[in-house]
Amino acid sequence: MGGNKVTSSTSSLWLAQNPSKRWGEVFFLLYTPFWLTLCLGVVVPYKLYENFAEWEYLLLGLVSALPALIVPMIFVGKADRNIAWKDRYWVKANLWIAIFTYVGNYFWTHYFFTVLGASYTFPSWRMNNVPHTTFLLAHVCFLFYHVSANMTLRRLQHAIADLPENIQWAFKAGWILAYAYFIAYLETLAISNFPYYDFVDRAVMYKVGSLFYAIYFIVSYPMFFRVDEKPGDSWDLPRVSIDALGAAMLVTILLDLWRLFLGPIVPMPETKQCLQSGLPWFAMTS
Repeated sequence: MGGNKVTSSTSSLWLAQNPSKRWGEVFFLLYTPFWLTLCLGVVVPYKLYENFAEWEYLLLGLVSALPALIVPMIFVGKADRNIAWKDRYWVKANLWIAIFTYVGNYFWTHYFFTVLGASYTFPSWRMNNVPHTTFLLAHVCFLFYHVSANMTLRRLQHAIADLPENIQWAFKAGWILAYAYFIAYLETLAISNFPYYDFVDRAVMYKVGSLFYAIYFIVSYPMFFRVDEKPGDSWDLPRVSIDALGAAMLVTILLDLWRLFLGPIVPMPETKQCLQSGLPWFAMTS
């Protein structure tokens, strides 16, 4: 997130200099309306989910997530035609997000259960009591969130490039905090009409729970931004994997510090004893 000013056209103030990264970000943005319309424009408003069983929910997740992997394999971007598949940005972005969202669903969802009073009540096959569908939908959601964060951070970086470095960092930190909270709140609001993802107190979830959720993005936005961002600094897949795992570990620490020192946002008698004793979430879900 350095501050060197680059003379460029208006469009490139938002887009990456790396051609493969630029193509990947544009693809993920253009793909977003497809799955977003499917989920929030068709399934939820028409209440198609009322007739869904395990297979239908799984199919919804697969239809939403798989094109993010399959389409760029078939329709190879011009920037990617002369480079190996492992060096293409869309591969690295999918890998980073897949690792981060897997940890998020498998582990952090239980913080939502015990700190925010959340619950999934729709029929679904599950892994660690988390529906498979949420693993898949989180992947495409987070691709969009992080690519949009990349673009806004890049634009901000150009705008403040002439300021002292400490002032630049203050602006960037402020934007990351604001955008993380905005996305967390927006997602909570967007799925409010889906009755089978419920909270003990939805109003509290909007205000305070969104801040808890924003912890994910406060960590992940600046870390994901770094992938293939600097000219000449091409990341390999092991580095991408290690970086995603590092981000996931930091989020886990922050979430658990909230659990230990702030406790649940809403009263939940069934977990109170475990929370007070300092036991981690996996001691409460056996």
